[in-house]
Amino acid sequence: MAILRFSDTTLTVDASRGCVTSLTVGDDALLAAESPLFRVCIRRPDSTTEEFLSTQGQLCGETASDIARTLSYTGFPGAAAGLTVTLALTVCDGALHASAAAENHTQNMMEWIEVLPLILPALKGEGGALDGEVLYPFNEGAIVDSMQMRESSWLTDHNPQYPSMGCYPIFPNMVFAQMMAYLYRSAGARRALYFGAHDPVRGVKGIDFKAAGDGVEMIFRYYCGVDYGADYEAGFPLVIKSITGGWEAAAEEYRTWFEDNMPKRLTKIADNDNLPDWYEDNPFVISYPVRGIHDMDIPMNPNGLYPYTNGLPLIDEIAEKTDARLLVLLMHWEGTAPWAPPYVWPPFGDPDNFDEYLEALHARGHMLGVYCSGFGYTINSNLIDYNCAETYEKDGLEAGMCAAPNGEVWISKICTGQRSGYDICPASELGRSILADAYLPLLTSKVDYAQILDQNHGGGQYFCYSGDHGHVPAPGPWMTENMQNVLGEWNDAAGKTLLGCESAAAEPFIGNLMFSDNRFELCYFIGRPVPLYAYIYHEYVRNFMGNQVCCPIPTGMDTLRYRMGYSFSIGDCMTVVLCPDGTLMQNWGTRDFEHAPDKEKALAFVGAMTKFYRDQAKPFLYNGRMIEGLPVECGVAPFGHNLPEILSSAWEADGRRVQILINAFDEEKICKVGGKEMILPANSAKMIEIE
Repeated sequence: MAILRFSDTTLTVDASRGCVTSLTVGDDALLAAESPLFRVCIRRPDSTTEEFLSTQGQLCGETASDIARTLSYTGFPGAAAGLTVTLALTVCDGALHASAAAENHTQNMMEWIEVLPLILPALKGEGGALDGEVLYPFNEGAIVDSMQMRESSWLTDHNPQYPSMGCYPIFPNMVFAQMMAYLYRSAGARRALYFGAHDPVRGVKGIDFKAAGDGVEMIFRYYCGVDYGADYEAGFPLVIKSITGGWEAAAEEYRTWFEDNMPKRLTKIADNDNLPDWYEDNPFVISYPVRGIHDMDIPMNPNGLYPYTNGLPLIDEIAEKTDARLLVLLMHWEGTAPWAPPYVWPPFGDPDNFDEYLEALHARGHMLGVYCSGFGYTINSNLIDYNCAETYEKDGLEAGMCAAPNGEVWISKICTGQRSGYDICPASELGRSILADAYLPLLTSKVDYAQILDQNHGGGQYFCYSGDHGHVPAPGPWMTENMQNVLGEWNDAAGKTLLGCESAAAEPFIGNLMFSDNRFELCYFIGRPVPLYAYIYHEYVRNFMGNQVCCPIPTGMDTLRYRMGYSFSIGDCMTVVLCPDGTLMQNWGTRDFEHAPDKEKALAFVGAMTKFYRDQAKPFLYNGRMIEGLPVECGVAPFGHNLPEILSSAWEADGRRVQILINAFDEEKICKVGGKEMILPANSAKMIEIE
């Protein structure tokens, strides 16, 4: 047995069997079942795969000291015969560092390796004795306390495949950070078992958790990005550490590493000279389509907000009632077909009227932005008469598309209701050229903002196995570097036109995508949102609450102000989606217009928050540093998901530490903050000093 002790934690490994047999923190046993040291996927040249565990190999080498064990395994069956995998376990600064490497004496490819997939006790939703929860860096940040809830949602696929899906649990995509934490209670105190892949390159990983027997398995899958027959070395550790505190303590641990290992092009907002002046004005985002009212209306005809200047009376009304600077964010504006990338420019219909609208907004001090649709190549629109099949064939564009392991190019899985086509590989010379030609006219226009990578959650690219694009024929760290380079070129062309993506930008792309669609509402499908993203990154970037598509909160209640209040409280910009008649939608994609939000109340709330921001909260909500606040005792909001009535966040800036409290309801609310009773009037915000 190999026993490693770090801080108050003890890990026991049966080296001869290749498994972890126990994990204890203080008096708490945190291993629900024996867990393998690693899991590996091998891909053969015929594109078939085979997975195997450390427990299937034979120990062939071991070195030991008081603070380290290096264990090597070989003798694996099937496609892995000839592979030797080494796992180094080292105690460092009160934590365990686990590093992986492999020698490959086969003609096969090491596609991915999962390091220390530990099986921890059941979550509290399944009756776990430790009241266990998982902190997951998904979209905005979620706390999950029920695997049943997670598994019954549409966010469950634990084995990403080609062609890619936006909802796969991949970093850097919909998973924005390289960490997770298992949260639990010990003797009534909050504790966290922190997991962090401290990889400064920020290569592609599957970061996920899944039910495993009576427990939950924590998964850190590294996509190796090596060729057939090549060796692999991770070059970074998986860090496991026991921490006193809740999710904020785990976020603090990761933030410390992040700030010591910054990604490219990233600097604090306060030091960023490349930001436009509107970035600090807490713009209120007004989104609406100029064709149709849903994503899949057939036919997709112009609505009452086209021509573009038809929107000016509504914009003037909203600006007057909120006293806010507005960012108008258009949907279905593309000159080709809605959500039909990459050819979007010039704008639909009358480009001169588009320019007239933009200039009119600028004259009023407002901004204009557009949604785009990422790295798809649309062959055929399902909404209007638009087809690129002839161009695709004539110009041989298949050579620039993401390919399967067998070299074939398959139909994309992205937005198949709106279009059919393929996924462009931006690492191929042809794919990069297609994207540059299509998007450069937009990037160099006078538009203030382009959500250029809608459908590319987090700003990442899709899996490509082509052997003809100049990259390794498998997912890996090259994808992150390539996207940083592509986006950097786009930033240079766009100047102070900001770019964004669907979901908040994943960590390596934050410096490129400085204003994105932070869809915290998706966290309701698997648990409840917590501002993990803002906690780690808010001094460097801010986002907006997005169009709230797929929001699962019942539409029969007016929840818009609560959701806007949540975004505002974490330093993001509030958003509404307009119907063509000027009323509000609960969220984009809704089919329920009988229960529309109260527009007057919503705009009054925005006005109150805008004034609060200008008068008091700007130093904190613009570029402050989020901290753990005082405990807030309050009622439960009537929307399900165990949400608090009072929204709260805490910040430090300019030598001050404050807590912001928001009541987004029509009635006065009473709460206790740090044990002190407070009264919050209806639809109001309050800021208090904290020590």
